[in-house]
Amino acid sequence: MRKMFFVLMLAMVALAVASPVFAQGEAARPATNWVAITSGFAMAIASAVCALAQGRAISAACESLARNPGAAPAIRFALLLGLVLIESLALYTLFIIFVKVA
Repeated sequence: MRKMFFVLMLAMVALAVASPVFAQGEAARPATNWVAITSGFAMAIASAVCALAQGRAISAACESLARNPGAAPAIRFALLLGLVLIESLALYTLFIIFVKVA
């Protein structure tokens, strides 16, 4: 319940702060390339999430190898497959940025 209250209050504050932006006229708007700005943030978020996920995957693989060294080939295969899928998030984000900005 507390989390939902926090989210609702955050949404109300965001709407209250954003409402003066819509009141401006056409002449007051600067020519800003919002796609380029937001794509930078998207790439930063995707890279951060990928780094965290890869760190957790490698940590779990090292722990499981320490517990059961006999399962090294299976663990190594699962680790590499997981790292490839995690890294694809950043590559897809980079591809979308190149398509939208260029």
